[in-house]
Amino acid sequence: MSAQFYGPSDRPPLKKWIPLSFQHVFAMFGATVLVPLLTGLSTSTALFTAGTGTLFYILITKAKVPAFLGSSFAFIPALIGIGHAYGVPYAMGGAICAGIFYCIIAVIIRFTGKGWIDRALPPVVIGSVIIVIGLCLAPTAINEAFYFNNEYSLVALSIAAVTLIVAIIATIFFKNFFNTLSILIGLVAGYLFTLIMGFFFPAYRLIDFSGVQAAKWFAIPFLKENADGSLFWMAPKFNLVASLTFVIVSISTICEHLGDTLTTSKVVGKDFYKDPGLHRTLVGDGFATAWAAVWGGPPNTTYGENIGVMAITKVYSVWVIGGAAVIAVILSFCQKFGALIQTIPTPVLGGICTLLYGLIASSGLRTIVDAGVDYQDKRNLTISSVIMVIGIGGGVFQLNIGNDFKFSLGGVALATIIGIVLNIVIPKTPAEPAQ
Repeated sequence: MSAQFYGPSDRPPLKKWIPLSFQHVFAMFGATVLVPLLTGLSTSTALFTAGTGTLFYILITKAKVPAFLGSSFAFIPALIGIGHAYGVPYAMGGAICAGIFYCIIAVIIRFTGKGWIDRALPPVVIGSVIIVIGLCLAPTAINEAFYFNNEYSLVALSIAAVTLIVAIIATIFFKNFFNTLSILIGLVAGYLFTLIMGFFFPAYRLIDFSGVQAAKWFAIPFLKENADGSLFWMAPKFNLVASLTFVIVSISTICEHLGDTLTTSKVVGKDFYKDPGLHRTLVGDGFATAWAAVWGGPPNTTYGENIGVMAITKVYSVWVIGGAAVIAVILSFCQKFGALIQTIPTPVLGGICTLLYGLIASSGLRTIVDAGVDYQDKRNLTISSVIMVIGIGGGVFQLNIGNDFKFSLGGVALATIIGIVLNIVIPKTPAEPAQ
């Protein structure tokens, strides 16, 4: 959809405002609902916290930055790992700590600038960590794409293949706005293929609409239902392992925030690092992440998909972003809509994640390439190599003191800490003298 130029403070007329907002809903939808589907959280809650988190972000940044916040993929390993080890409430507690950590970093940046972040977390560290985030999820994608009920399945593989092929075609060959919907297009194609297969081959009917029929039209997205029909709120819980794990992972997402804010600044033509200030955008992102976890939603992050929509349409209006946030909140209260999303078959998710997790890893490679990291420098080669082997290999640090204190740190979090330490302790290679 093409439209005339609208700056961040401009409000389009209603007949343009609503469809322009729906564009952003479509752009963020596929990725935002995919994270809860993969981590066992509620898709309705994710939509609610994405929408309300975006509105809070707009408020905190004084309505100057057109950014939509949706579910973060960087926290998927932590959500799954902590959720399985300690329970979902502890994962939510860890995410709240990550949001608070954002705010602490924002305060430090407010008074000292961001130069220290660039020194502690150079591109070789951040790029390598992002690669780890994508590739350590690869076994999950392959298991969903190739196996069904823990057995190898050609049916699952065919569904995943159709989903993946359509998503690849949409990513490479679709232009303009439709290119930003490649994940959503792949999901829809895989879903329709599964329906058609189930119609002709009842034995392979993988989609069950009974949950949709039983769901209510209206329900509060962040409340759970007991067996007796009473509603309750799942309160977050806290422990040291979960808190540290999420805080460490948030180091990489803070750098992702820096990149997204810089990209948005270039697209819009305004320096958001200065006005409203990087400290405000970080607080907005951190508050949205903590807010989401309070209600049982996945941590939030600024979305590149929506930056792409703005670049295509030349519509940078914060009013349009706010409209998309309100639409997401409205959708979250329709329980049948959330139940319909839950019917997406596992092989469809496997097919789309085969591309998506690879794209995450590739974005890490792009971070390294764009920064011009020199891998002939043995220092860079060593740091990157150690980060990736420990992260992808599943390295774990455990400390047990008696029966009362047990601490464990592994995967992305451990790789990030080791990368930071290596960057600090390994001396930099002296520059070659000019000839």
